[in-house]
Amino acid sequence: MDVRYTIGKNEYKKMTTAELRESFLVDLFEAGKLNLLYTEVERSIVGAAVPTVAALKLEAGKELAADYFCQRREVGVLNIGAAGTVTVDGTEYNMDNLDGLYIGRGSKDISFSSADADQPARFHIVSYPAHTEYPTTQAKKADANALELGSMEDSNKRTIYQYIHENGIKSCQLVMGFTALEPGSVWNTMPCHTHERRTEVYMYFGLDEDSRVFHMMGPEDETRHLTVANEQAVISPMWSIHSGCGTKAYTFCWAMGGENQRFDDMDHIAIKNIK
Repeated sequence: MDVRYTIGKNEYKKMTTAELRESFLVDLFEAGKLNLLYTEVERSIVGAAVPTVAALKLEAGKELAADYFCQRREVGVLNIGAAGTVTVDGTEYNMDNLDGLYIGRGSKDISFSSADADQPARFHIVSYPAHTEYPTTQAKKADANALELGSMEDSNKRTIYQYIHENGIKSCQLVMGFTALEPGSVWNTMPCHTHERRTEVYMYFGLDEDSRVFHMMGPEDETRHLTVANEQAVISPMWSIHSGCGTKAYTFCWAMGGENQRFDDMDHIAIKNIK
């Protein structure tokens, strides 16, 4: 498991493009492997599992000083690939494309497998510390709380699919779902905002090889951008905006952790104030 440490607002102002990418950009999807990144930002863990021939097991590693991964943690999973299965303590959850899963604290044996090794599942994993246990629960796209936002005139017509949230699948602090932009729309979260009471991880997908998303970050008065390719993620700390504009439509998974789960708990920033 790789480890990254927190970058503060003052450090950020002095960083080069390469330093920003090294600190905030995450690239974890790799065929036949389960890769994890531990970050001081809310002590979150971001991961990806792409099982091929053999199942991949989620293990704690020395970084957690735990007997098993979910001893003190909860996990959110989104499958962005072909059909697969997540097995939790002997129970199999068959996961089609864009199916989600919440895995509660106390779950001991967790593994990921694909229905077809040649067309593997691609599991995006986000984990936060948990103070109590909630039941492991599967999320189907048809059952998501779907919010249609934006307009074609503003180039941001999109649907937000909420899976793990205060009025949906229960969790300690994890909030998770995904947003799909309509063809012809490229902007997400504009006008933008920050979350003083929680942080966020964005994972962009549904992009072809030549497409990119320009992820905007930083405080409102000193923004930067990261150029993000398909299946790369960005760690967004509490002091940073998190908005993006793509070369074409895309989809992204958002996952948040912190002390407040309210979806509308955000500090709005007017476009005219962004610098």
